[in-house]
Amino acid sequence: MNTKLHTIGDGAGRPIRLHLTARQTSDFKEAEVLLLDLPAARVVIADRGYDRNKVRKTVTDQDIEA
Repeated sequence: MNTKLHTIGDGAGRPIRLHLTARQTSDFKEAEVLLLDLPAARVVIADRGYDRNKVRKTVTDQDIEA
């Protein structure tokens, strides 16, 4: 299958938001879909594919530590 599943999980590792894309889609391009309006969180830990200034800004603008 040529798809990739992007996921946001809670502190216990349970998925709370899912986003399916084509496999060749860059991770950081999909981050905005997942990271906007996050539920209450203190910290976001992400794969290195999401390591971009724009992604960090989206998180820190919500007063969450990247």
